[in-house]
Amino acid sequence: MSSGDLLSIHPTELKFPFELKKQSSCSLQLTNKTDQHIAFKVKTTNPKKYCVRPNTGVVLPGATCDVTVTMQAQKDAPPDLQCKDKFLLQSVAASDAVTVKDITPEMFNKEDGKVVEEFKLRVVYIPANPPSPVPEESEEGSSPRASLLDNGNPNASLSDAASRSSGEHKENPEELLRKEASKSQGGSSFMFVVLIGLLGILVGYFIKM
Repeated sequence: MSSGDLLSIHPTELKFPFELKKQSSCSLQLTNKTDQHIAFKVKTTNPKKYCVRPNTGVVLPGATCDVTVTMQAQKDAPPDLQCKDKFLLQSVAASDAVTVKDITPEMFNKEDGKVVEEFKLRVVYIPANPPSPVPEESEEGSSPRASLLDNGNPNASLSDAASRSSGEHKENPEELLRKEASKSQGGSSFMFVVLIGLLGILVGYFIKM
C-alpha cells in the first residue's frame, strides 16, 4: 500500500492477467485519510489501450473508492510480457460542495499554496494460464521400465519378441539330424523297392526263355 497525506492507494501495481484477444481488469482502492473531500484524476501513458472507471471522482472523508482499470484485448504479446505503460494518480483537497461534474483539469495544476499529490503506478502482466507442474512420473530418474509397469506385465512384450525371433533362427541341431535321417531312410526304402521290382522282371524274363 502506498500512502500520502491525502489518499492511501492499494495496490501500488496494476496487475493484469494477460491472454491474447481477451480483455482483463484490475482494481484500485483509494482511501481518504483526511477530514476533507479529496478529488482525484487518473491518467495513463496509453489511453487508447485502457479504460478507467471512474477516471475522476471525489472521495469523502474516511471513505474508500474503488477504481476499475480494464485493458483492451491485445493481438500481440510484448517480449517476456514486459509492459512499459504507466498510470498517474493525482489527488487534491476540494471544497465540501464539490461534485464529479465540478472536477476540471485546472484543479490539479500545481500552484503556490496548493498541495497536489501524485502517485505513479506501473503495469505488470501476469500469464493467464501458467504452465502446469511437471508430474513426478516424468521427472528425471524415471525409466522406460516404469512405463512398462504402468501398462501391465513388463515381460509380456519382451517374451513375445523372443518367441517370434526364435522361430526365425536356425532350428535345434538334433531336430535337423532327425529330419535328415528320415529323409535318407525314405530314399533308401524307395530304391530298395525299385531294385526288387527290377529283379522280378529279370527273373520272369529268364524263365520264359
